[in-house]
Amino acid sequence: MPSAPSPRIILLLGSAPDVVRCEAWPKAAFSRIVAINNAWRVRPDWDLLVHAGDFPADRLPRDARLRQAQIFSASHYVPAQNSFGGFVYAGATMALTAAYWTIHSQRPDVLAFLGCDMIYDRPDKTHFYGVGRPDPLRDDVTLRNLEAKSNRLLVQALKRDCLCVNLSELPRSRLTFPRLSFDELTGLSPERIAAMRSQILSGIRLDQAEKAERAERELGYFYEDGMYWNHLDEIDERPLADIDRMWISAVESP
Repeated sequence: MPSAPSPRIILLLGSAPDVVRCEAWPKAAFSRIVAINNAWRVRPDWDLLVHAGDFPADRLPRDARLRQAQIFSASHYVPAQNSFGGFVYAGATMALTAAYWTIHSQRPDVLAFLGCDMIYDRPDKTHFYGVGRPDPLRDDVTLRNLEAKSNRLLVQALKRDCLCVNLSELPRSRLTFPRLSFDELTGLSPERIAAMRSQILSGIRLDQAEKAERAERELGYFYEDGMYWNHLDEIDERPLADIDRMWISAVESP
C-alpha cells in the first residue's frame, strides 16, 4: 500500500533577530522557503522572494539572472490579497501580505513563520541585520490591531486547509498562531496536522468570524489596485475597529 504523501510545509522568513536560527535547518525539511524583503540574505537556498513594491532595488539579490523567475512583488501579491478581501481588512504589512500570497499561490498544508513577530522594542537590534524600519507600527489605518489581523489570517488559512504556526522563540509575538519548535514541525504527519486544525477550529467562534466577514463585505472598502491610501477620505476607522474586535473575539486565546 503506498504511503501517504508528505505534508507540504512552507517556511516563511521575516527579518526579526531570531530568524537566523534557521541557518542550520536542513532544506529537506521544507517544501519551499519563502523570504520576505531582506530575509533572502539569511540563507542562500530560498526558493521564492516576495518584496514590497517600494523595496529598494539595490537590496535585491544581485544575481538577477538566476533569481528573476523567483522574485514576486505588487503585481503578484495584490491579486492574491484581493482574493482574501483586500488590504484594508487583511492588513498592509509584508508579513501578512506575503502569507496571503503564499497560501494563495503555493497551497501549503502548513505555513511556518519565523522572524515575523513584529516586535520592535529592542533599540539596538530590531532586525537580524541591525536596526530596520518597523513597518507594521507606522500610522496606517489597516494596522491598528495586529493580533486581530493575525486571527483573521489564521481563520482564512484554515478555510483553505492550511495550518499557520509560529516557530519563534522570542518571548512575545504579534502573531496569534500556535507555537512549535523546529523538531515538532518536522515531526508533523498529515494526521497530526488534521488534528491540530480541528483543535484550533474547535476554539473558533464561527459565528463571530462570519459576522466579521459579512461586515467587511457590507463596508465595501475594497480597492482592486491595492492602493487604499488613495482613498483614505472614504475610510472610517470606527467600523474597522469594530471588525477588529470581531476577529479578536472569534479566536480563542492560546
